Amino acid sequence: MLIQDRLPLQSGEPVVWFARVRLFLAGAAFTSALLFDVPHKLRTAIVLGTVAVTWSAGVLALAQRRSELAMSPWVALGDIAVLGVLQVDEPEAYGALRFVALFLIATHAYFLGEVRGLAIAIAGVVALVPAAALLDVPIHGGMLAFYEGLFAICAVCCGLFVARLRTAESAARLRARDLSRRTIESEARVRRRLAESIHDGPVQELIGLDLMLASMDQAINRGDGALVKRRLAEARTLAERNIGALRDEIVGLGPYAFDELTFDAAVEDCAPVWQRRYGLEIELAVEPLDLSNELCGSLFGIAQEAVANAGRHAGASRVVVTLRPVGDEIELRVSDDGHGFENGDPRSTTDPSHIGLASMRERAALIGGRLEIETGERGTKVVVRAPLPEGDAG
Repeated sequence: MLIQDRLPLQSGEPVVWFARVRLFLAGAAFTSALLFDVPHKLRTAIVLGTVAVTWSAGVLALAQRRSELAMSPWVALGDIAVLGVLQVDEPEAYGALRFVALFLIATHAYFLGEVRGLAIAIAGVVALVPAAALLDVPIHGGMLAFYEGLFAICAVCCGLFVARLRTAESAARLRARDLSRRTIESEARVRRRLAESIHDGPVQELIGLDLMLASMDQAINRGDGALVKRRLAEARTLAERNIGALRDEIVGLGPYAFDELTFDAAVEDCAPVWQRRYGLEIELAVEPLDLSNELCGSLFGIAQEAVANAGRHAGASRVVVTLRPVGDEIELRVSDDGHGFENGDPRSTTDPSHIGLASMRERAALIGGRLEIETGERGTKVVVRAPLPEGDAG
């Protein structure tokens, strides 16, 4: 599918570079006309100097002041018009003008995008090809038709192919930038939530624990053993409660002990926390496999995001997590009974609340895997299949 809008450049510097190259080409052609034995030397030099050099210098001045205006399709059409004037003035420069035309068409397609790039390519073909048939160019008959047909095909291919390469590259860069931005925002939210959780929970209760210890010290001085025992039991309960809360927070931040834990052990440790946090019933069918740390980390991150999405967004009550080898691949499957995604295409969403979906794609790509998401009224199924490296258990 063609992209209607050109993608933005991160900087106007490439437009200035293009304008400088354009002026260099015009200046080189003008100098060559003066130095070499070309037909109609004086007339050709005058046309090159007054049309090509002047036009190129003007575009360079525009690019240096307003680079976005120098990317206008009108500038591209101006380049084609200059080539047309040069072809009419000096038909014997036919071959050189075709080389320059392909360069200009390809570069303009890079800046203008697929639709405008194709339009400029067609404009170049329409402006130059019919004129060649009417002028006294060095090639005639069937060879002229062959060359002009090949030029037309190359021009259209340049207009499409170069623009499509730029579109794919820029779209990937924009997606990466958007993912980075949303990752930073998500990380900031996690940090803020963690700070609030620690401040409102363990910090406040540790203050209470300090007061308990102070009262115990006073009770010991008074010889009130019953109060000491009572305060000691309360302090122990408070400490156990905060140990559990801090462990839950650590688990929520992700797996950082895969050197010691296997994937199945890490998921089993986290499942009770997920159940409490999201109100879900977690079922595990995970085969004990000796996988690499990188593979474990990515698979765990995907499972964690899938469970979080089921609990936070899908309204699920039950989630099933399975891990098993399938041939020379490892398959992770996370299924829930929630209501699925409203737009029906979870992989295309840019909603910041669904940053987990983007992170799952990235994690799967890091281990050379494939991510598939099936969603509907009966729930969502996240499936990841990744190559099982030699040495990892099968």
